[in-house]
Amino acid sequence: MAAADGDNSLDPMSILIDELQNEDIQLRINSINKLSTIALALGVEKTRSELLPLIIDIMYDEDEVLLALAEQLGTFTPLVGGPEYVHHLLPPLELLAVEEEAIVREKAVQSLRAISHEHSPSHLEDYFVPLVKRLVGGNLVNSRISACSLFSVCYPGVSIAIKAELLQCFRDLCSDNSLVVRSAAASNLGDFTKVLEIDDMKSEIIPIFSNLASDEQDSVRLLMVEVCVNIAQLLPQDILEALVMITLYQAAEDTSWRVRYMVAEKFTELQTAVRPEITKTGLVPAFQNLMQDHEPEVRAAASYKLKEFCENLSADYRENVILTEILPFSQELVSDTNQHVRSALASVILGLCPILGKDNTIEHIMPLFLALLRDECSDVRLNVISNLHYMKEVIGIQDLSHFLLPTIMELAEDANWRVRLVIIEYMPLLAGQFGLEFFDAQLHSLCMSWLVDHVYAIREAATNNLKKLVEQFGKEWALAAVIPRVLTLSEEPNYLHRMTTLFCINVLSEVCGQDITTKHMLPTVLYMAGDPVANVRFNVAKSLQKIGSILENSTLQTEVKPILEKLTQDRDVDVKYFAQEALTVLSLGPVSHLMLEEEPMPASAGHEYSPLSI
Repeated sequence: MAAADGDNSLDPMSILIDELQNEDIQLRINSINKLSTIALALGVEKTRSELLPLIIDIMYDEDEVLLALAEQLGTFTPLVGGPEYVHHLLPPLELLAVEEEAIVREKAVQSLRAISHEHSPSHLEDYFVPLVKRLVGGNLVNSRISACSLFSVCYPGVSIAIKAELLQCFRDLCSDNSLVVRSAAASNLGDFTKVLEIDDMKSEIIPIFSNLASDEQDSVRLLMVEVCVNIAQLLPQDILEALVMITLYQAAEDTSWRVRYMVAEKFTELQTAVRPEITKTGLVPAFQNLMQDHEPEVRAAASYKLKEFCENLSADYRENVILTEILPFSQELVSDTNQHVRSALASVILGLCPILGKDNTIEHIMPLFLALLRDECSDVRLNVISNLHYMKEVIGIQDLSHFLLPTIMELAEDANWRVRLVIIEYMPLLAGQFGLEFFDAQLHSLCMSWLVDHVYAIREAATNNLKKLVEQFGKEWALAAVIPRVLTLSEEPNYLHRMTTLFCINVLSEVCGQDITTKHMLPTVLYMAGDPVANVRFNVAKSLQKIGSILENSTLQTEVKPILEKLTQDRDVDVKYFAQEALTVLSLGPVSHLMLEEEPMPASAGHEYSPLSI
């Protein structure tokens, strides 16, 4: 008797039942994930006769368990005896396909689609199609939603009579009272169309499509725009053009902005599906309407498609259409009240330069470019500058500089420091677009002049700008064109300009490396330790701490340490503090004898504080 009990305790079904009754949900999920192992142990007959009925009995578990079950059943065909017996998997999957939780239903439908290909034509008609019909006729909305995804996998393998029944079922779903069912049917219309014969496309798809495209709910109507794109390559040209034009004429003037937005988003894909004549007479006016739409989201989506739409136009009329019918509307978008619309336009407008050629670019695109370059939104400016290469390739660097430099100089010298700051931030990008030769000739002096601007934020930005330029043009260029100009600032009467020298050395040392820093920049820093202004002296200490990390130890010991020790004896408490901190960070000396408490000294005439030292 004991032996019998022991055998029973090791029975796979008993183990599974115990685990599925456990309160720990993770243990139940793990047991579901081991179903294939249990099925192998049971054999195909017991799997069909015992395991599958048990699975049906546990359909009231947590969603996580049911999700794991739906995934497992999709791989069970060999475990139930192969394709001949695959229909035994349909009952549990049918129950899962009507579950309340969407993710469980979707996984069950995915498994049903996977095993549908294992069915023979007779089994499709005897088992799979009846399942689809039951789902279609189900009272639960979930049931009908799941049915929408199954037509495309069973339709090709059944008889003509059954196909007619399936088509009728799909028509019923497309006109269902429930919005979510119609939406599911609309989403699956493209997949279903792929398995239909041409005659059925003409007689069935066009009426279904027209009804859904006129649905009272915008969530259904916007789906039809995408469906139209998906099925465009499947339809004959005459049907296709009628379908596309119906979609555009209805959707481009739809009362819902979401539908119009979808049209703008998919516009170029629809454009490629029709003949050039249709594009000129039908799509160009529709595109103009989208560019003038009263919703900024729609205008932005249309603006993003501007370059691609123009590229797709027939060469026979492309230039004329762009100049007379597209650019006038683009000019309005340059001053659009919404920055996202302007940003979208700025990202594509220069892409028209190669299409229009040099003369048209200078006459028509250049004014738009210069206007966008002055835009108050940083994204707009960044987008238009990032695409400057399109214009440079078409009109050449000389003509481009002729138009662009006056604007740059105007902005660089603007009375508002925030405007100057904008140009500085984009200077590395402009330098990359123009190249080293042009930059040295036209923009280098401008960049150096910002180092002595009266606004600290400008001087700080100019310092970081030099670092980015050196990263772009190289250390040799820095040694020849930047460092000498920076070092001359150390002799300036204005102590703020002398401190700018230190700030530049701090950032340039990072990109120029040890050799250039030691030979060319360190001597100036050491010399400035004797500056009469305390702010300069304690910034010397901070600079030595900054650049010390890249110097050789011998240089630190012989050149840096003596200067820092001297500064620790400075009469100014801030200088002493930062000198001692540098010694500590660079591990160059003890702390105790230097941190002596002293009487605070009266502020001298030369001891000035500014945001530069903070």
